[in-house]
Amino acid sequence: MNRDVKKLYAEWVEKAVLDPDIRAGLEAIREDDSAIEEAFYRDLEFGTAGLRGVIAAGTNRMNVYTVGKASQGFANYVLAHFPEGARRIAVSYDSRIKSDLFSKTAAGVFAANGIEVYIYRQLMPVPCLSYATRALSCAGGVMITASHNPSKYNGYKVYGPDGCQITTEAADTILGEIEKLDMFSDVKFGDFDALMEAGLIRYVPEYVYDDFIAEVKKQSVLGPEDEIDKNVAIVYTPLNGSGLRPVTRVLSECGYSNITLVEEQKDPDGNFPTCPYPNPEIREAMALGMEYAEKYQAELLMATDPDADRMGIAVRDKDGKYVLITGNENGLLLLDYICAMRTKNGTMPKDPVLVKSVVSTDMADVIAAHYGVRTVNVLTGFKFIGEQIAKLEKEGHPESYIFGFEESYGYLSGTYVRDKDAVDAAFLIGEMFSYYKSRGITILEKLNSLYEQYGFYKNTTLSFEYEGIAGQKKMADTIAFFRNGQKAFGDWTVEDCVDFKDGINGLPPANILKFFLKDGASIVVRPSGTEPKLKIYISVRGKDREDAALQCANLVGTVKGIMSMI
Repeated sequence: MNRDVKKLYAEWVEKAVLDPDIRAGLEAIREDDSAIEEAFYRDLEFGTAGLRGVIAAGTNRMNVYTVGKASQGFANYVLAHFPEGARRIAVSYDSRIKSDLFSKTAAGVFAANGIEVYIYRQLMPVPCLSYATRALSCAGGVMITASHNPSKYNGYKVYGPDGCQITTEAADTILGEIEKLDMFSDVKFGDFDALMEAGLIRYVPEYVYDDFIAEVKKQSVLGPEDEIDKNVAIVYTPLNGSGLRPVTRVLSECGYSNITLVEEQKDPDGNFPTCPYPNPEIREAMALGMEYAEKYQAELLMATDPDADRMGIAVRDKDGKYVLITGNENGLLLLDYICAMRTKNGTMPKDPVLVKSVVSTDMADVIAAHYGVRTVNVLTGFKFIGEQIAKLEKEGHPESYIFGFEESYGYLSGTYVRDKDAVDAAFLIGEMFSYYKSRGITILEKLNSLYEQYGFYKNTTLSFEYEGIAGQKKMADTIAFFRNGQKAFGDWTVEDCVDFKDGINGLPPANILKFFLKDGASIVVRPSGTEPKLKIYISVRGKDREDAALQCANLVGTVKGIMSMI
């Protein structure tokens, strides 16, 4: 054991007095050595995604002390790297347990260090935080959220002045500041209410939110002659998160009035009582919404995750059953819609650019090429898409960026924010759905036509969980196994393998492996940046839908077999 967890535990028992829940949590594990070890064997890891962990007492947990220590480190970074007139930080939070407390804790630390703070008056999603960071000329931003993780988690996302999640270099510098600190003696915990009264903490002006909504509405690609049926029957669920206010406002202001909310999932609730895993990527999260859709005979179901940066949909097929559309399929549909409409209406820029993650479907590259759009593939993490927008901006033509997406249900069509935006996605999907409906075309029919035109691609993602100390070692060993010369996956021989560990094509180093297999298939192996999971992305291209599905199923079985033997 590299650190004295018993000593750390005793120190917390003595000094951790800010939150009664921490006191109770410490008492609950007093006689449980393994629980004490899990809570204190390391500091909660800080990286480009900030912090994310289980809400509980301990250095390896999310609580006011780990939040305070991270905030002090970030404050020290801002004080060292930004001039006095530019020392401002924007703060937002979602519906998760203790998000309100953690946001006020962070704001209090920043303000106690003489940094001006703008905090939203009520919970607001990730894109609103990204927008406020830029609109208010902040040195950075903090979003309290664990995105789509289960309810026991919370997190702390850090943003740079460009509205992107921080770079690796910034994260390393902030981490260096954090590691210098003692969380009990070196953190300036400020009184939120007193600092608000003193004017060091202010609420984000309402016009900033209004301007954000206006920017989302500008993302329409309809021409002046394009009429659409906005009476489409929509069921929407924010999954008890932060999407309700902005999504419904945008849709209603744009004329969509036939909207039914999933009542049990409408209001903010960090316990997610009807949706233990609030991730629109998975069927369980969409199940109640689909029940509503069937009950109200809705044509479209839309769901956003707790911090409203991810968006999922389901549509009705010809038999009246509801079909979930994958993240890749949503991306393909939106890409084709944006390109087709811009081409038709003469609004395509001179050098149009699509930016997507390297694990997202290769079919997008083919569609983009058809429209003369250049594709830029980046590492997983929407900050890399945001960095490409900034690069285009620096080169003097940000209008070249027309769309960016990740297979994990993240989309952005404009440059007004630098993170994925489910509010934008909901608006565009509503418009796209209504446009096709007005012309007698369903989403499934449009998707089928894309497959027929560009090829039958089938993509799926496997996730393997690795909890705790032993799990982290097992995941590292598993990645090392694949890195040590995997020659084949069953009948699929490996024709090439790209290892991103040293950085390639201008991309920073990453613990990612991409295997190129025969017949155009591919496999990507990478650890999740936000969860204790190993993710394996599988892609095949078949002669037709059935062939692609069969190939994918066979390759999935092969990969699962390999994983079971590691």
